[in-house]
Amino acid sequence: MASESVLHPSLIVPIGHVEPVPRRIRGMIGGRVAFDTRRALYVWEWQAYPQFSIPIEDLVEGVLHDDKHTEQLGAGPAHRHTLHVGPEVRAGAAWIWGEGAPRALRDTVRFEWEALDSWFEEDEPVFVHPRSPYSRVDALRSSSSVRVELDGVVLAEAADCVKLFETGLPTRYYLDRTNIDWTRLRHSDTVTRCPYKGTTSSYWSFDSDTASHEDIAWTYDFPTIHANRIAGLTAFYNEHVDLYVDGTLLLPRPVDPAQMASD
Repeated sequence: MASESVLHPSLIVPIGHVEPVPRRIRGMIGGRVAFDTRRALYVWEWQAYPQFSIPIEDLVEGVLHDDKHTEQLGAGPAHRHTLHVGPEVRAGAAWIWGEGAPRALRDTVRFEWEALDSWFEEDEPVFVHPRSPYSRVDALRSSSSVRVELDGVVLAEAADCVKLFETGLPTRYYLDRTNIDWTRLRHSDTVTRCPYKGTTSSYWSFDSDTASHEDIAWTYDFPTIHANRIAGLTAFYNEHVDLYVDGTLLLPRPVDPAQMASD
């Protein structure tokens, strides 16, 4: 049996790491530009991915009001602020780094991602969180055979696949639709977004004779250009199914992403 837990590289960026962002970054609320900068910084508050920290001087229509509250974030102490953009008010949306945070973050502000209506790198939207400059997403065609089972039922069996390698995550095995037993799967309304792959088109669940397994498979019909090889293919969570690759069961199952600090 292969050990899935050691088949992907670990995250290597330390918490508190800061690097310059070589891209124009903009945030918008209610159709107004809250900030527009070419001097943003990446700051890692946890290892999985960075946040943007924006020079206060590069606020455009954004106005910050001090909430008189300080917390210890991943990279150091920060002072919470409410963000005003025109008539829009986003309470507790901004954090200005305080004494004890990395020196490079002085006079910059980190925004809660969901507090902004939209984020842009150059002229392209960014979803969920910034893309890490140290992470890769590679989708490669492979002649590896894949069989997916759960509760003794074969859900998919394919002679080949597209393997998606994403830094810090288990390899995902994307299968052609014709290799999946759709009579066994139940469509779900779940939608998720990934800054590297885009927005999912569909999720599927499985009801066996003994249990219901929610959202164990998904498809990106229109992924980002970086992951275009997985377009229209379907993958199953390694965490929730018995996955055989080239006839070998991958064990142990990796930890469920929902139980991790992030994806």
